[in-house]
Amino acid sequence: MNTPATSSRVTADAASRPRSARFRANLIQALAGLVTTGVLLHADPGAPVPLWPDGAPGALGTEAKDIPTLTPYLADPGTAGGAAIVVCPGGGYGGLAAHEGHDYALWLNQHGVTALVLKYRLGSHGYRHPIMLGDAARAVRLARARAADWGISPRRVGIMGSSAGGHLASTLLTHFDAGQRDAADPVERQSSRPDLGILCYAVITLSTYTHQGSKNNLLGKDPPEALVKLLSNELQVTAQTPPCFVWHTFEDTAVPVENSLQFAAALRRAGVPFDLHVYQKGRHGIGLAAKPPFENPHPWAGDCLFWLGEQGFLKRP
Repeated sequence: MNTPATSSRVTADAASRPRSARFRANLIQALAGLVTTGVLLHADPGAPVPLWPDGAPGALGTEAKDIPTLTPYLADPGTAGGAAIVVCPGGGYGGLAAHEGHDYALWLNQHGVTALVLKYRLGSHGYRHPIMLGDAARAVRLARARAADWGISPRRVGIMGSSAGGHLASTLLTHFDAGQRDAADPVERQSSRPDLGILCYAVITLSTYTHQGSKNNLLGKDPPEALVKLLSNELQVTAQTPPCFVWHTFEDTAVPVENSLQFAAALRRAGVPFDLHVYQKGRHGIGLAAKPPFENPHPWAGDCLFWLGEQGFLKRP
């Protein structure tokens, strides 16, 4: 591969130096690269914060699986724009996929958005609705309550979820409340309404096009039809539902694209702004389709960043 003339001169000059000088130059260059990468990824998350310091309501025990947490990935102060997104990893309500939590958080940090990765309680550990919704609602309230600590605006707190995590995100987007103003716990006084939502190949419906494993983990076998309808979130959209970025792939065989299509249609009927992107290629669970430093992510990433900028969630130059 040809290199610019300036690079050639630098290489030639370096070769003529004593070995110790060349070593120092190489070390400085390597350290500079590490510093650049560290700033780029801002890879060190904060310690997980229990959503309820004195124990979560409805907890079945005191093990880690019974303690929902929020892990803050704070955006670098030089790029931070004051926005935050609660990230709900997917996993069929039976697990939590790291590439839809940790990796998304690093990617958001790259673009000046603080990420708060939610560890919510799971059906595989014996939990059922409304426990998961309660965890997600508490996460948004906690983000607002600790906005000053985390350097974010309480008026720019979104939620993001993939697959079953997308179902959880869409549930909060359609089942939020304004908070309890007279609550003794100051966190509970905060609204649980996200300011926007990002739904990645999300489970939305619990009806015809649902993902059966997610449904079973969330509701158990043979749930009442009224509960199925209540949590088929394409049926719960109102004019108060926040703006949403929705994306899916045509090739998804685990969670059919109809989930996103039906939700977008419901947003349209309610007059809620949205971006809808359906890409032909891509398996379910594809995430960013890249690992850190995300040099060539799936096109949805760029589309989403454009949309986030339009919503005022990115720092303007």
